[in-house]
Amino acid sequence: MKILQLVSDWKWTGPAEPMLVLMGALRARGHQVDLVCPEPPSGSNRSLWQEASLRDLGPIHPIEAMRGALMWGDTERVVRLRRWLETDELAGPYDIVHCWHGRDHVLAARALRLGRPGTPVPRETRLVRFLSSAETITAWPWNRWLFGPACDGLVCVSDAAAKANRALRRGRPVAATCGAVDLDRLDVRIDRRRIREQLGVPQSSLLIGVVARMQAYRRFDLLLDALGRVVRECPDVRLVLIGRGSQAERVVRTPARKLGVEANLIFAGYRVEDYAEVLGAMDLFTFLVPGSDGTCRALLQAAALGLPLVGTMRGAIPEIISNGQTGLLVAEDPEAIAAAWAGLLGDPVRRREIGEAARRDAFNRFRPDRFAAWMERFYQQASASPS
Repeated sequence: MKILQLVSDWKWTGPAEPMLVLMGALRARGHQVDLVCPEPPSGSNRSLWQEASLRDLGPIHPIEAMRGALMWGDTERVVRLRRWLETDELAGPYDIVHCWHGRDHVLAARALRLGRPGTPVPRETRLVRFLSSAETITAWPWNRWLFGPACDGLVCVSDAAAKANRALRRGRPVAATCGAVDLDRLDVRIDRRRIREQLGVPQSSLLIGVVARMQAYRRFDLLLDALGRVVRECPDVRLVLIGRGSQAERVVRTPARKLGVEANLIFAGYRVEDYAEVLGAMDLFTFLVPGSDGTCRALLQAAALGLPLVGTMRGAIPEIISNGQTGLLVAEDPEAIAAAWAGLLGDPVRRREIGEAARRDAFNRFRPDRFAAWMERFYQQASASPS
């Protein structure tokens, strides 16, 4: 197959890494897979374009970075994209154009003239959308077109989301996949003693890892409240926050001071080169609310690193964590979270057994080759469905 990954966001965020993992695995299966995305603005630290180039998946052409679904000048952009998709002007014609955001979806749909009654156009290229959010799509008229006839295949991040969105699809292909992570990049030696020294915590400390952008909707209020409950009985516990965010002072630091848990809070910062080492040095991992990546990439990575998992019932989380086997599912309640933490931290044997089970599960379910094989079958299904 000839597949174009079309992305309208230049940032290294959300579905960017899963998309590159998929690209590499599809190429390994013999497909031609190309990337078109925006160039990063001057002075950017990390971008999709840069990361793709580092992995030998460099974009073959730039598009403009715009956020709105409909922008001035789009007619010209749509005409140009149409030529790319169905002729050999760029690298086409393509069998599949795979979109990851609303804007690239709209541009591709318009380019392929999907959903325009009375204008039958011979078309081989099919449009597949990966929906990063696990939320149910609101059935507005615009969405009924965009996720209905303007989409040959819809990929959701959970079975629950696929089921909820099935009515909107009206019989068109819709399915769910758990995503994947680059297992090779997580194959590192974990030196827990060195990481604790680097973080400035005692060797006896028990570390609860969290990877999330510091924003209110990620429910740091619950994490801090739960931490306050746990440290009353176990003052050696530390909550290690891996990430960054402009709201850190308001969302994390100020509430932590008020709760008296500031000393038990470790800001590990945004990690790149040693991300896997730092994450793997945790004693357990907690994930409460998915961010822009509904596949919950950090949760999959923590599992692959052999960490016992604690998560809520949000989004794809309950389909990733097998309750009681690879981790614990809890209510969005500080008492419930604290009880799960205390139970695991107080039982090292159970913690190790659950972590080992999480790792086995990750290497079975979250492999790139498995993700690519699944997507390949879905592309074929989308291609076989009536346009």
